[in-house]
Amino acid sequence: MNFSIIKDQIFQVLLVGAALLTGCQEKGTNSNAQLHLDPLASSDTLTTHLKPFDPALPTIGLLMYNGVLQSEVVATSDVFAKLSEAGQQLFNVITIAETKNPITTEEGLHLLPDYTFENAPKLTAIFVPSAYDMWSQVRNEKIVNFIKEKNKEVDYVVSNCGGAQLIGASGVADGHKIVTWIGGGPDLQKEYPNLLVQDENEVTYVRDGRFLSSNGNLASYVSALELLEIMTSPDHRKFVESYLYLDRLQNWGR
Repeated sequence: MNFSIIKDQIFQVLLVGAALLTGCQEKGTNSNAQLHLDPLASSDTLTTHLKPFDPALPTIGLLMYNGVLQSEVVATSDVFAKLSEAGQQLFNVITIAETKNPITTEEGLHLLPDYTFENAPKLTAIFVPSAYDMWSQVRNEKIVNFIKEKNKEVDYVVSNCGGAQLIGASGVADGHKIVTWIGGGPDLQKEYPNLLVQDENEVTYVRDGRFLSSNGNLASYVSALELLEIMTSPDHRKFVESYLYLDRLQNWGR
């Protein structure tokens, strides 16, 4: 047996192994973490649930600010983020705030905005929610101006609950029908006489051209579903409603 040849072969194998190991260390630190070097990697399921931003799809923008009623953000996301029955993504659903700082909702959840007023992409629809403290929001020129600017590009403007006050302050829906929270109609009409404020005690949702509005809170699902049907089809709306078990709420008896 030629031990010198075997020795050379072993040495070459060691050299190759060292090169591969060095290459992994230089390029594959993240890869190694994914290959179970990180004990948490196998429990991270985030990636499989992320929906990539597709510029070819309509983009739904959800305006947020501190004190926002979280149901009015969640409802829209809940409706428009659902895939089609065939499993296709139909919309980009993004959140937008004045800064990248986390938003604290009225109910205490912390939400991290996807975009700010400065870098928000072109939108197809913008949803304007409410807060119990609308006085501060209506007097925030940056929010009001953002609505004005986005109104120039979007196909639809939707307000829920007291978000109607921001619509009034921006002037984008002057001369159009609008509805607000139950009990807020008279003051809304007084503050913004150019709006055609509907009787919120009788009207849950109203559409006037490209402007849609609702009483807010869980009625925000109504405005979202109505716009979803406009932008897709009655069949897709029914699919999303079934996905949400909406019939269980509609037929809920006590």
